[in-house]
Amino acid sequence: MNIQHIIDRFIKYVKIDTQSDPENTAFPSTEKQWDLAKVLVKDLEEIGMTDITLDENCYIMATLPSNLDYEVPTIGFISHIDTSPDYSGTNVKPQVHRDYNGGDIVLNKEDGIVLSPNYFEDLNLYKGQTIITTDGTTLLGADDKAGITEIVSAMKYLINHPEIKHGKIRVAFTPDEEVGKGAHLFDVNKFGADWAYTMDGSQIGELEYENFNAAGAKVTISGKIVHPGYAKGKMINSMLIANEFISQLPQKEVPEHTEGYEGFFHLYDIKGTVEKTELSYIIRDHDMKLFEKRKTDFQSLANKLNKKFGSDIISIDMQDQYYNMKEKIEPVMHIVDIAEEAMKNIGIKPLIKAIRGGTDGSQLSYKGLPCPNIFAGGHNFHGRYEYVPAESMLKATEVIVKIAEITAKRAKK
Repeated sequence: MNIQHIIDRFIKYVKIDTQSDPENTAFPSTEKQWDLAKVLVKDLEEIGMTDITLDENCYIMATLPSNLDYEVPTIGFISHIDTSPDYSGTNVKPQVHRDYNGGDIVLNKEDGIVLSPNYFEDLNLYKGQTIITTDGTTLLGADDKAGITEIVSAMKYLINHPEIKHGKIRVAFTPDEEVGKGAHLFDVNKFGADWAYTMDGSQIGELEYENFNAAGAKVTISGKIVHPGYAKGKMINSMLIANEFISQLPQKEVPEHTEGYEGFFHLYDIKGTVEKTELSYIIRDHDMKLFEKRKTDFQSLANKLNKKFGSDIISIDMQDQYYNMKEKIEPVMHIVDIAEEAMKNIGIKPLIKAIRGGTDGSQLSYKGLPCPNIFAGGHNFHGRYEYVPAESMLKATEVIVKIAEITAKRAKK
């Protein structure tokens, strides 16, 4: 495989702005996601894929036919085309740093933005490799354009190397994963795979079949505004009540103080005036009982403060987003075993762990398509310090090819 081709393809994709919008109920949530979708259709046509479709909801699907004369399970590979709404994806300027020497990487000299291994220790894993970064003003988009790059590159490699035997392979690219809607309109029957893998993980070697149970919650606090000079006993400052709500949640149960299987309450947006303040939260836990308790405690806090202030000034709109896929994957653990074997065969140590987040695969697993998650190679997603080693993308591409090969060999036994 040619690593420069992978770099070129990745850079081509990340330069296309596909940032999604959680406030827009349209599907997809932003029109610009169609820009990359149309490019991908052309790329899939050019490499020789068949049955290529781009539907009215911006889902792309395509087929690589089997080159065998015996029955092999149909497997799928999936990545998402949108980037996070949390940080700008407009006018991405990727920078390629070859033969990384292990020191600081200056992303933006003018603004003094530096990617340093003293803070981001994972950089030390990639000395001597080619690191692709942002210019410090946007995110990079490796989440999940690295995954897209790897899937397209792997399909091209298989088409160009018919000596590698494989069954039917389906690929799909989805919109709006970053706003929790990526699998909502995914047609599992049309996709027609026995199982699939999302290429949406981080560090090289990651292999995941557990994820958070997740809910989103919008807290609305209603206040009353009067002239501040005559406000005694009349003004209700919603921002101050919001502060009280925030401070009474467990202060250590937030993303910056948790790891592994520890859940959290994450406040990610505030909009406030005296009359009205809105708090946007995500609530996460791997354990379903603890997840349900978190939601109950969250509502109970609102009830407690409403009682204190003598009226229903706090309201909560809370919706479940996705659930831990572990329940759906454990009955078919051979699909995880195949991915683990593929990694070992090409010299990668599998890092089997729980996702501190979610992927389309969690929702797809509950829709009847078991779908573990495999590394795509990026780090520091959703911000200016995002980066991806080109060698990790190359290895992920090789994993896809090897999974196809192993699946075919197992079916012959």
